[in-house]
Amino acid sequence: MAVNVNTVYETVLYLLNKEQRGYITPEEFNQIATQVQMEIFQEYFSDANQLIRKDQINTQNDSEFFNHVKNIEYKLYPFQKEVLFSYSLADKAWTTTENVYKIGDVIATYVNNPTLESVAELTTVKDYNLITRSKLTQPTKSYPLFYASSLTNLVTQDKTSSLKVFPKPDTLLCNILTSPSNVYWGYSIGSVGQFSYNNSLRTATNVNGSLNFELDISEQSNIILNVLKYCGLIINNGNVIQAAMGEIQQDKVNLKS
Repeated sequence: MAVNVNTVYETVLYLLNKEQRGYITPEEFNQIATQVQMEIFQEYFSDANQLIRKDQINTQNDSEFFNHVKNIEYKLYPFQKEVLFSYSLADKAWTTTENVYKIGDVIATYVNNPTLESVAELTTVKDYNLITRSKLTQPTKSYPLFYASSLTNLVTQDKTSSLKVFPKPDTLLCNILTSPSNVYWGYSIGSVGQFSYNNSLRTATNVNGSLNFELDISEQSNIILNVLKYCGLIINNGNVIQAAMGEIQQDKVNLKS
């Protein structure tokens, strides 16, 4: 279950108003919320690495619902996808329009007799060029090689993820992690100039709609505290920042202790 954007915004406004700390507009909130979501998302990876280093087999809390590493993996489930990449003749590469954050297994399928599925090995551009150009070290269909890059659309300036794979497969299936989408508290303006929440889904044709946080519901308090921290910067109130930072730090200590 994801975190509702309206719940977070109303809570932030309530806490700021209760303490007479100021006000943030929907536009300011949307920018802050998007930044906070990305920061929390990126922390999952460093937190997991720290927990694994602490105990290589993570047995300190290994019951069904209290394994910290498994809990982080659970929070990443909404961002995991299996995606079929498409081959671009113009770029001579496999591409996708998905917003890729990390690439996992890359499965190359070769339609032989019988069909062969192989997990490609990641390498650098330099090593890829050296290995594929040598007859002695050239990858085979059983042990393909790939490297990742990005392509920029010259018209829209949008970037797409790109993979070069050798030998060229017939299809390419990738296990990826996507980046969280931007957060939007959509609204309409009322008769007296007030902001009224619009709970319809934001799309290309409905730019006044909303997009919830994609993080798990367990992150709601963490999101609110981090948003309040940035609100303190915008309204130039150090007390808000200190209070929020104190709560955030205590939460991190409780999680990792």
